[in-house]
Amino acid sequence: HCNGKDVFDSMNAMTEAKAYVKETGNPVILHANCVRMGSHSNSDKHELYRDEEERNYVKQYDPLMKYRRMVLRYKRLTEEELKAIEVKADAAIKKAHKIAITSADPSPDSIYDFVTPEAIVSEKYPEGLHDVNSGEKIKLITALNETLKAEFRHNPDTYIWGQDMANKDKGGIFNVSKGMQQEFGIERVFNAPIAEDFIVGTANGMSRYNDRLRIVVEGAEFADYFWPAMEQLVDSSHDYYRSNGKFVPNMTIRLASGGYIGGGLYHSQNIEGALTTFPGIRVVYPAYADDAAGLLRTSIRSKGITIFMEPKALYNDPKAEAYCPDDFMVPFGKARIRREGTDMTIVTYGNTLPMSIEAAEILAKEDGVSVEVMDLRSLLPLDTESILKSVKKTNKVLVVHEDKVFGGFGGEVAAQIAADAFEYLDAPVRRVGSEFTPVGFNRILENAILPNMKKILDASRDLLKY
Repeated sequence: HCNGKDVFDSMNAMTEAKAYVKETGNPVILHANCVRMGSHSNSDKHELYRDEEERNYVKQYDPLMKYRRMVLRYKRLTEEELKAIEVKADAAIKKAHKIAITSADPSPDSIYDFVTPEAIVSEKYPEGLHDVNSGEKIKLITALNETLKAEFRHNPDTYIWGQDMANKDKGGIFNVSKGMQQEFGIERVFNAPIAEDFIVGTANGMSRYNDRLRIVVEGAEFADYFWPAMEQLVDSSHDYYRSNGKFVPNMTIRLASGGYIGGGLYHSQNIEGALTTFPGIRVVYPAYADDAAGLLRTSIRSKGITIFMEPKALYNDPKAEAYCPDDFMVPFGKARIRREGTDMTIVTYGNTLPMSIEAAEILAKEDGVSVEVMDLRSLLPLDTESILKSVKKTNKVLVVHEDKVFGGFGGEVAAQIAADAFEYLDAPVRRVGSEFTPVGFNRILENAILPNMKKILDASRDLLKY
């Protein structure tokens, strides 16, 4: 405890607390007694609830005024010396004030400056494409693990932490980071408390040390539990903008997302619809091993904040296996055509991508129609250009994602198509996604709630008949 209105008492208490933490490694709660001096806000008239005696008291115990009295009492400074400091401070404030009021008004065009930093672009893979048949396929989880290790070797100023991240042979709840602590040590790979806001907040704080640092965190064991960190995420998303480009948190926030694991309502949520409403961050959602590797590498090497959504149901699914060349990179905001077609476009990402490809193959075999399947991969930024190009070719669009239809990210995709490609549409834009309910734990309920291949197939056939 300390008197928060007393500079020296506060300093001594903090010195003692710091020494205790360094000596024992234990945490300290420092309780400083403080008083609000003025009104809470411009619209708050504190005279309505604080009497004159209380208002005078807080003015007398203004920490700055108390400090002034103490340095005089203990003869650290004279009245003349203090006056000289105050005159100098007044001059500095007046100078800054004059600069502010005489500065030109900002240009309206500047609102787009320093929203999101420019991402790194690979010279070898500028479009995020490669020969998919030129090597051995690996699982999505293997691609993530190997890419993390490769980036830690590439940049020794890369760090990772999260819940259950590193203890003996454990490497995260799903073992994505397995073996990393053994190779890179506890200084670079370590556990965090079960406190998602702490995890994201410390990532922002540590990234301020220098611009070479790249921070990777498991923002939560499941995307469902990321909500406590939203305050830190929103605050971090503004840093580049409000510092006028002078600082940006360089961090990749990994989140295991989605259902199809029988996990129920606390382990099956999709939160990308909420995340994509915040300017200043990127949101990516790969579904195959090569895109997972390529987007993760781009995320780590780029400046800024990237939310890296991982469809956990596909971690070990053979459908998500792919060949991953060395140093493969996928650019942000660049969709990928997974299957060419001419009669209809399915725009999708994440867990519903393999289902959509399967539905397209059935439609080709049984109905003789050609369906194009587009993998968005990157939601923020969004490759609107590629979406519109495909719509103009096929004239019919089905937007498919695992998240709920109502309020889901597909609504933004549909709105952009309606606004910019309406004259090319031969049918309304349709959407397939989850029902507007929590995700049931029982597999029967989960199947009824989440989208699946049959639902995509049925919706495709209805749209093709329009």
